[in-house]
Amino acid sequence: MSTVLDQICEKKRVELEALKADVSFAEMCSRASCAEARASFKAALMYGAENPSVIAELKKASPSAGLIRANFLPLQLAKNLAESGAAALSVLTEKNYFQGCIGYLRDVAKIVGIPLLRKDFIFDPYQIAEAKANGASAVLLIAAMLEKPKFAELYAFAKSMSLDVLSEAHDAREIEMLSDCGADIIGVNCRNLKNFSTDFDAASQLLKLIPEGTVKVAESAINSREKLLRAREAGADAVLVGTALMSKKEPAEELKKLLGKI
Repeated sequence: MSTVLDQICEKKRVELEALKADVSFAEMCSRASCAEARASFKAALMYGAENPSVIAELKKASPSAGLIRANFLPLQLAKNLAESGAAALSVLTEKNYFQGCIGYLRDVAKIVGIPLLRKDFIFDPYQIAEAKANGASAVLLIAAMLEKPKFAELYAFAKSMSLDVLSEAHDAREIEMLSDCGADIIGVNCRNLKNFSTDFDAASQLLKLIPEGTVKVAESAINSREKLLRAREAGADAVLVGTALMSKKEPAEELKKLLGKI
């Protein structure tokens, strides 16, 4: 694990213990069981025509870019992106480095019908139950921060909650591990977790290693229609786009450009 991942996870563990003291795991699971069913995340990624499906990310800041969007209005952004062709939304809920919160997920779930991914650093079943209770259709599990047995445990728990899982890999070894665990949606993140550089060409090659029958997602560095179409050529069923949208004055218009609508 990289130093940044270590730091993020350590702070998350402290926050999580405080949250568990306030709301027990049993209570969170009870809330999750009462949550309304959401549209399928996996299904939304599988039916792109000439374009890959786009997961548009609601992200205020990041460790690599710092503050991305000072005027961050998640409800307005969610509504506009959904209307402009996003197949799903990724909602950052990590607060220390991305300035997100679980409230964004809960509030967005009330106003859009498309699937929602909880984008966070997940290492405990509690976080998965919390995602379900607050309107998520799917959660992110990152291979770089989870040993194989832990990934398998969390993956099975998410599925038991009727949540899809976007399983994230950064190299061939991680793709193999995720595939061995039965991951049915694998994303390749082309961002180096140690220095935050991106290598789209390397990621394109990694996409080709994902087994057939698995939904393939290209993550990071999709900042033009040309890159989006190259991701499709490399086999991507979907792409996740965050900074390229959030850094623009009108993210919904930028999404339309990526999709070739304008």
